[in-house]
Formats: sequence, structure tokens, C-alpha cells
Amino acid sequence: MELIFLYGHAASGKLTVGKALADRTGYALFHNHLIVDALLAIFPFESPEFVRLREAFWLETIETAARTGRSLIFTFAPEPSVAADFPERVARIVAAAGGRVIFAALTVPPHEQERRLANADRARFGKLRSVDLLRALRPGFERCLAAMPAASVTIDTGTLSPDEAAARIQAIGRIVPNGE
Repeated sequence: MELIFLYGHAASGKLTVGKALADRTGYALFHNHLIVDALLAIFPFESPEFVRLREAFWLETIETAARTGRSLIFTFAPEPSVAADFPERVARIVAAAGGRVIFAALTVPPHEQERRLANADRARFGKLRSVDLLRALRPGFERCLAAMPAASVTIDTGTLSPDEAAARIQAIGRIVPNGE
């Protein structure tokens, strides 16, 4: 089992690159907003119930996939409401099941990140769309990104297409598509 752990800032292209990577590998795409949006229908963001259930769903899903040999691509935006040790716990869960985690960091220049916030497709998943809010949150996001485990690959999505980024992650991670 392999877990490709894609992480980066808001609007760095995690979902878009994740989709391209899923197309290339056949891995399931478990993106952040599947759980976040479900919980936001019931609990406010950062509420104790939201934070507890989000982590429980993420960990249970990843653990079950690892135990059953189902490779995944997981998109993740490091931010202050997530426990700092979450990525390391995920890595331990996957390793305990005999799998491996490939940490892939996506970066984007601030001007491009702010431009992307206006993309209509971001509204579909209730993603951050306010430049003012992004600028206010940026210092906290930076601290959380700095605490992430070392990435096997770091990609500037401002310079590569989603398919080029996916190809680079696949090559550096030596990821063989399912069934090959």
C-alpha cells in the first residue's frame, strides 16, 4: 500500500494535481474536502466536534486502506486546527500495515495563489476564496507548513501543469500504476 500525501497552501493545486495523479496511477483520491464538507454541514469549522471527527474519519479511512492494501492519494492543507503530529501518526499507521508514505509538497507563489482564489471551481467545495482572509491566515499556515515532515518532492505548481507535477511525483516516488 502506498499513500501519496499531497500537502500545501490553499490554492496550491492539491486537488487538481491529485486528480492527475489518480489518473496516472489508478490510486483512489481521498481529498481533504470530502470529510471537511460533510462535517461543515453539521459543525462549525474548528469546533471541538469538527476537529475530533475530522481527524477520526481521516485516520480510520487511511488505516483501513492501509490494512486492506488500497493505495491512496490524500490531499492535506496544514493549518492550526490540525494536530501538529498528525502527518507522523499517519506515517506510523501506514508503516505498521507494511505500506509507505510519499510526502509531496506543493508550493505556489503568493501572487498566483491569490489569483487562483477567484477560480469558480473553488466554490464547489467551499474552499477559501477571500484574498483578505488568506493574507490574515498566511502566517499561521506558514508555521504549520514548516512543521511538516520532509517532502520526497517539492513542486512549484506555478511553473508546472498538473499533469507535469503528477508525472514528477510519480517518477520521484517510483510509483507504479495499479495493475502493472
